[in-house]
Amino acid sequence: MARSSRSSLSSTNRWRYLSPSYYLKRPKRLAFLFIAFVSLSFFVWDRQTLNREHQVEINRLSEELIRLKDQVHELKTRYGEATEDIDIDQKPIDVPKKVVIPDDPLDKQRREKVKDAMLHAWTSYEKYAWGQDELQPQTKNGVNSFGGLGATIVDSLDTLFIMGLDEQFQRAREWVATSLDFDKNYEASVFETTIRVVGGLLSAFDLSGDKLFLEKAKDIADRLLPAWDTPSGIPYNRINLQHGDAHNPGWTGGESILADSGTEQLEFIALSQRTGDPKYQQKVENVITQLQKTFPADGLLPIYINPHTGTTAYSTITFGAMGDSFYEYLLKAWIQGNKTQAVKHYRDMWETSMKGLESLIRKTTPSSYTYICEKTGDSLSDKMDELACFAPGMLALGSSGFFPGDNEKYLQLAEELAWTCYNFYQSTPTKLAGENYFFHPGQDMSVGTSWNILRPETVESLFYLWRLTGNKTYQEWGWNIFQAFEKNSRIESGYVGLKDVNSGVKDNMMQSFFLAETLKYLYLLFSPSSVIPFDEWVFNTEAHPLRIVTRHDKPEESGGSKTQQKPPQRFRARKEGRSTDK
Repeated sequence: MARSSRSSLSSTNRWRYLSPSYYLKRPKRLAFLFIAFVSLSFFVWDRQTLNREHQVEINRLSEELIRLKDQVHELKTRYGEATEDIDIDQKPIDVPKKVVIPDDPLDKQRREKVKDAMLHAWTSYEKYAWGQDELQPQTKNGVNSFGGLGATIVDSLDTLFIMGLDEQFQRAREWVATSLDFDKNYEASVFETTIRVVGGLLSAFDLSGDKLFLEKAKDIADRLLPAWDTPSGIPYNRINLQHGDAHNPGWTGGESILADSGTEQLEFIALSQRTGDPKYQQKVENVITQLQKTFPADGLLPIYINPHTGTTAYSTITFGAMGDSFYEYLLKAWIQGNKTQAVKHYRDMWETSMKGLESLIRKTTPSSYTYICEKTGDSLSDKMDELACFAPGMLALGSSGFFPGDNEKYLQLAEELAWTCYNFYQSTPTKLAGENYFFHPGQDMSVGTSWNILRPETVESLFYLWRLTGNKTYQEWGWNIFQAFEKNSRIESGYVGLKDVNSGVKDNMMQSFFLAETLKYLYLLFSPSSVIPFDEWVFNTEAHPLRIVTRHDKPEESGGSKTQQKPPQRFRARKEGRSTDK
């Protein structure tokens, strides 16, 4: 009993510590208990806070690690695993700063207006000229300017895709699948067929991943290849698509044209990369090899080249018709190959030519418009084609590859030339540019040939300058030009050029390049820079974007290598003087 009573009493004593009345009678113990409770609560809260902060820090470091891994992957993709292919002794690696340009409501509104213009042009073509090369809007009929290859359809494929016009793209794709036939007894321009048809099909393939377009591009390219079978490798500029007979037009005196012969590199290199067949690349790079042998110190070539000897003939030097896109492709072939050592010779030739370009630069009085002269022998002509207005965009695109000092100089030259080109438009009553301009002391400029055939070169340069600088002034200039097209060139059945930019009298042709280039560049001018970014795509001279694919072949093998190139992983002239009678 005694042991049981003591046990019961001990149990009672222990439970008393849980009774509130026990502590109310003993204030010191109550205070001690309160302090202990607060201390314990603070300790637990502090541990939880530290754990949360630690987890946040872990998450931040994890995100940073993922970002760094992505950057490493991007660098490997851009410059390849073999970093020795980059010539770091000559120039720093060209990694231009991206100008991040956010979308804004005004850009979106203007972009939709351009899209509406494309829909109007395309719907009119579908209604009145479907399957033919180009639409004559005033008479509401089609005309086969390029042998009946459906030039407007092929030229417009990538524009439709980029603008998200899916139904129209699918109808165009169906026509390509069922009706596009290259087996025609037609004397085709090698240049025009390459930049419009081969370029348009390859761009559609790169954008959509649809192998139909690649198969068609290979078909037409195979029909063009015999044009390069000359003693020098400089191609003839015309070829019969059915029989393969190649020759030069009589009006050139048997000579090949510089732009026609040096503006197939992007398309044929891309075709070799996509198919794994090196023959296309070999043909077009041999042209550059031949021209390198006698490349002048100023990098400026006359517009005529002898296809038998590979040497230039006495003729005009110009950045306008028949010369322009040769210089453009020197820069863009370097970009297309991702600026590795394998394509460095293109950049070297282009830089030499840009130093030569500087010797052709003059300024007007009194307004100091900067312009590019033409040159014949030792004589300069104060004349500039609107076609030469591609040059500001080219200079801006290539400026970041120069050393500091030169890059600013060439970018400034680009901006000055763009101002001149914009004033080609602003100086006429219709606010549309003529075909060429002459410059006179004390009188600035005057329009020469006064037609406008919906050309894209000025808006192309405005697009490059806006994308590369972020300066919205170039968007405003582009918008003004677009409004002038809407006011003067839009009719109920499509868009037409002007016979005279002073009187506004209309012609009867909707050029395919209006849909392929002019409207595409205007649309991109008001689109975020993430749409066809410059570090992934390069535009051919018909505004067809082609994927950049890093090249590691040796320079001495260019144009002659028998090495089979692996196709890339699948991914979803300037005109030489387009016929002015169109």
